[in-house]
Amino acid sequence: NAVIGRYKLSVQSDGSSSASLGTFVLLFNPWSSGDDVFLPSKAECEEYVLEEFGIIFAGNKNHISSFGWNFGQFQGDILDICLSMLDRSLSYRQDPITDASHRNDPKYLGRVLSAMVNANDDQGVVLGNWSGNYEGGKSPSSWTGSGEILQNWKKSGFRPVRYGQCWVFAAVLTTVLRCLGIPTRTITNFSSAHDADGNLRVDEFYDASGNHLNRGADSIWNFHVWNESWFTRSDLGPSYSGWQILDATPQEESEGIYQCGPASRKAIKEGDVELDYDCPFVFAEVNADCMYWNYDTSTGKKTLIFSQSTTIGQAISTKAVGRDDRVDVTNDYKYEEGSKKERDIFKKARKKLGLEDKFDPTAPTPQEIEQKPDISGKFKVAGPLQVGKDLNLILVLANLQSDAKTAHINMTAWSTVYTRRPVHEIWKDSISVTLSPKEEKQFPIKIPYTEYQQQLTTDNTIQVTALCHVEGGIQVLVQRDIALDNPTIDIQVLGEAKVNREVDVEVIFTNPIDTEVTDCMLQVEGSDLLRGILEIDVPPLKAGENSSTKFKLIPFEAGPKHLLVNFSCDKFANIKTFKMVNV
Repeated sequence: NAVIGRYKLSVQSDGSSSASLGTFVLLFNPWSSGDDVFLPSKAECEEYVLEEFGIIFAGNKNHISSFGWNFGQFQGDILDICLSMLDRSLSYRQDPITDASHRNDPKYLGRVLSAMVNANDDQGVVLGNWSGNYEGGKSPSSWTGSGEILQNWKKSGFRPVRYGQCWVFAAVLTTVLRCLGIPTRTITNFSSAHDADGNLRVDEFYDASGNHLNRGADSIWNFHVWNESWFTRSDLGPSYSGWQILDATPQEESEGIYQCGPASRKAIKEGDVELDYDCPFVFAEVNADCMYWNYDTSTGKKTLIFSQSTTIGQAISTKAVGRDDRVDVTNDYKYEEGSKKERDIFKKARKKLGLEDKFDPTAPTPQEIEQKPDISGKFKVAGPLQVGKDLNLILVLANLQSDAKTAHINMTAWSTVYTRRPVHEIWKDSISVTLSPKEEKQFPIKIPYTEYQQQLTTDNTIQVTALCHVEGGIQVLVQRDIALDNPTIDIQVLGEAKVNREVDVEVIFTNPIDTEVTDCMLQVEGSDLLRGILEIDVPPLKAGENSSTKFKLIPFEAGPKHLLVNFSCDKFANIKTFKMVNV
């Protein structure tokens, strides 16, 4: 239980002056049963402390994608940078002696580092940007590892690195905590709620044309990435030990600064939201109810369209131990969606937060919630979801009643960032339909590549909405978030990889669209395979043309290593892949 950090080591023999032997760094030790971070499974220690490669899950709940990340916690001077991060925190600046005396406590360090990884408040490591415009920095999607970010932070004299989004904050925090010996992993939550006002409810607003309005601070992200770290909770008692949630993405302030956690995962599952730290916010991320409202921009009047209690917190994912697979950990966060136990826990949390008794003037009335729609609708995908191909959808509308219904439907498609914040309008249309009793009708929708290509963000996400104004009935909102896949890229290692021997690698990309692509650039990194990042300019590619790019590696450590490749050009941003190389 000693304080971690850099120690001076000297030797003194009887009566003579001491001689310095140098310095050593003391870390947490998850292999030692007396340590607060003790993790009994050797395989988990290998994965969550020693492994320098990870997989982060993204996309959306209907279409989960993944990409590799080079944590690189044992490369170069990363340890020194992690230690200097502790000495730049607000806690250390305000009271260095007290701060240093708490550095034996993983829950204290986890909280301090969740604040230091974002640039808010303390000139921390990464500056967040969710605008879709990343001028003056690197697009968050373009990073492939933490090393470059941490090195840039140090080289610039500790000025925040531009720019990050949630997975960047989470990946950098993983690097720092693994480096210090605390078992840590990244977790992706799909349909993740950002409940800004603490009422366990997320409100979304749409205008009469079906446009998703940027109103109110609440939002539902396609996905959100945070961390889990493994340690005991002496402050809460043994049943709350184990995986603890930390979130370095600056979303809401906690005790006046942008930090989040550690929140015990057990406390989240049991609805014990009064326990330290930040349990109500994390509980809402996986459990909040959603309310969708129609908002009249001229009068300011809002009408409830519908509410849902099963949308938020789906397919919660992390990388498997020792394999490159996805593991679903949703059941560790909550009881089965829709079960009585799950609803009871939700009520328990509401009660603990004092939401049961308070009248909430913004909440929908029971009458509003009871209203039933006359028609139902959904968007079906009809064709490939790929950047470069036309987007084909079918709007399916069904009359639920035994008399005919007429509806006027306003449809829109917007490019978004992964937080579902609308950026550019791509397409709009409106139709009027009459549905005979119990009839179902299909309406094909085609959004050509030429129409969305200019508007797409680097997240490749589009939100399609149809707002149905039903004559004599309540409005019906149909929406779908579409994540488009980039084309693929292939890596071949030509020959056997051996320590300190050259080996050739070939990267192959085929231009899938019928126009030339230019400004092509390949970025390569991999712990123990190459130092730093290799950047290679690739000549322009005509329609349908193949490119083959070769380069040499000289690996400097034996074992299974991962090579990460990121290809970008004027029409495609950040086509990523990785390859395991056995050295």
